[in-house]
Amino acid sequence: MTGPVVGRFAPSPSGYMHLGNLLAMLLAWLDCRSLGGELVFRLEDLDPARSKRVYAEAMAADLRWLGLDWDRGWPEEPACAQSARTAIYETAFQTLLDRDLVYPCRCTRSERLAAASAPHPGEREFDSGCRCAHLSRAEREALLRADRRPAWKLRSPDTAITVPDGHYGAFTQNPARELGDFIVRRADGIFAYQLAVSVDDMLMGVTRVVRGRDLLSSAPRQKWLIETLGGQAPDYCHCPLLTGGAGKLSKRLGSLSTEVLRKEYAPEQIIGRLAFLCGLIDRDEPVTARDLLPVFSWDKVRKEDIPLV
Repeated sequence: MTGPVVGRFAPSPSGYMHLGNLLAMLLAWLDCRSLGGELVFRLEDLDPARSKRVYAEAMAADLRWLGLDWDRGWPEEPACAQSARTAIYETAFQTLLDRDLVYPCRCTRSERLAAASAPHPGEREFDSGCRCAHLSRAEREALLRADRRPAWKLRSPDTAITVPDGHYGAFTQNPARELGDFIVRRADGIFAYQLAVSVDDMLMGVTRVVRGRDLLSSAPRQKWLIETLGGQAPDYCHCPLLTGGAGKLSKRLGSLSTEVLRKEYAPEQIIGRLAFLCGLIDRDEPVTARDLLPVFSWDKVRKEDIPLV
């Protein structure tokens, strides 16, 4: 993309941040600052059952403690929390509805519960054979009159969408054939991750998205949604994951959370360790994020996931 560079932090406040979150945040900060860009801090707190203000406040404090600053966003701008943006998502949803790109669905409750959060590997977030996609108008109207509110799915585009990822190269996906239709609004009314993040990146003017490679498979759908809604998709750079013995690190692994790390290490030690693990520096030594700016390059960042042993 051309024009001013705008990057973003977009954590989900469902727990204290862990080293894997911090690596993605560090690389997002370095990417944006090295390009002279502006950073936005956005809370992806769609699901009230999982999102807690105490975690959001801890995230903001941890990022500042680590020297990873931002230029606008939460908490100074409350509207940069997704929980405050329902009316904005309603408008986008109505656009999709008017264009017959979404339809009501009463399938699989477990899929609806997962839909509002960023997907994790192995979680089912789609249904390629949903019978609700083929209901007549009369049947849909009857469904909407039923006691139980339906979820809403988007008709996945049956076309190859290529995202030129800045770290892993071109990634091509046909959403209809590889994933199927996916939920954009849960049965309880909560808007789902794929719709909300696409609308937010578009309306906040985000031009650079840096995040874990587990979300690479979401990029084609988000690119398509943004362009369908009249925006321009950002450039994407996905980064390797820090992994434990059982795979990707999770907020459930409390021993690696910032709540514990802050008691045992200085911020320069954490930044230095992350920079060493991902390949930016040759030695595990204390550094600040600003120390890394002169040496930052995506060519140095590992592509394979990084085990913590």
